[in-house]
Amino acid sequence: MDDISLFSEIDNKKSSLSRPLAYRMRPCSFDDFIGQENILGKDKLLRRMILNDCLQSVILWGPPGSGKNSLASLMAFLTKREFVSINAVESNTNALRKTAQNARYNLNHLNKRTLLFIDEIHRFNKAQQDLLLPYVEEGDLTLIGATTHNPVFSLITALRSRSHIFELKPLRKSDIRIILINALQSINKDKKDKVTVSDDVIDRIADRCGGDARIALNTLELSLQTYHKTAPITVDVIDECLPHAVVKYDKDESEHYDTISIFIKSMRGSDPDAAVFWLGKMLASGEDPLFIARRIAIFASEDIGMADPQALLIADSSMRLVAEIGMPEARIILSHAVIYMSTALKSNASFSAINAVLSDIESNGVEDIPDFIRKTPNKNNEKYLYSHNYKEGITGQDYRSEKKLYYNPKDTGYESVIRKRIGLWKKIKARNSSDRI
Repeated sequence: MDDISLFSEIDNKKSSLSRPLAYRMRPCSFDDFIGQENILGKDKLLRRMILNDCLQSVILWGPPGSGKNSLASLMAFLTKREFVSINAVESNTNALRKTAQNARYNLNHLNKRTLLFIDEIHRFNKAQQDLLLPYVEEGDLTLIGATTHNPVFSLITALRSRSHIFELKPLRKSDIRIILINALQSINKDKKDKVTVSDDVIDRIADRCGGDARIALNTLELSLQTYHKTAPITVDVIDECLPHAVVKYDKDESEHYDTISIFIKSMRGSDPDAAVFWLGKMLASGEDPLFIARRIAIFASEDIGMADPQALLIADSSMRLVAEIGMPEARIILSHAVIYMSTALKSNASFSAINAVLSDIESNGVEDIPDFIRKTPNKNNEKYLYSHNYKEGITGQDYRSEKKLYYNPKDTGYESVIRKRIGLWKKIKARNSSDRI
């Protein structure tokens, strides 16, 4: 691949080489674009739209460094549209309107099509998004919006309905390796003194960049700029340029919910190692430890329940201690609680019971309270029987007119004791009930 950007003058090589490596490595063909086969693979819709030059407005949703900017540039290049790029952080309504009007003029008077790329489009407010609608609707421009936020929550319905939404995934380590190797080949092109980098160094960057091609290329470039003339690039050099592995996480968005979901499912699946790992990811990403503690408390009732009643007490204690102590020591308490929940015997019988009750109430309503509870006289002169006056504490009196089973304890942990106890009580209740007849 040439070192020169798609939209730079080809003979202005010196200016091009002063650009960041990540900018210079933007692809100019499908063969150059690495990753995202889920949307750009053979016969995929987006690829067909580009190749058949029937590109419509598109929203590219994905994490940083997944190729949104590069893909937008590629779209413009392959469909021969003028590429106009703006950043939603820097643009205001007047500038946006002027850009859109220019695109309309160019189409109507110069027969020149415009691809308007808006980076971080989720930062536009409703009025700015509304402003785009007529230009998109009438085809004055082709809108390509890039966002790291779920478009369902960050973009207005009208704009989404006029656009195709494509989700980009974090790049795989194998993709990052290819991108880095291609970058080295590009750097070495026409050079007498070739730059060499070991496989260990390439792997280290791929491991640490979190699937972000921009971070990977920036790390490689920084290491070459600061070390390659005086010392070989080593793994230690990479660790200095990229001190901490990048952890992909967001607040109140898909990565946040996906992570808490796998965390809960790891505890439910009785896998303490996985549960602690996902706990660590959340803590390393700055997640609120109280949010995690609250989820553990819910889990203790929903998934453990009466199989181990102690679980809820531990969850409650850990939640209080996390609030009182705070990070970083709170991590120890959370780890303790997570391991207990993961290794505890499980039962969702309590959770299922209340769900079944609420479902019945929604469908059938609520039956009347038994007459013997009401203070007013009842037709059968039935009185409430005080349980403690009976030897086993079981009277034989029914507290519902319909005898329907909601709580079905499992034969697991302490719930197996409860199961036997309830079975015995049913026999006693039947006996005492017959004695009253």
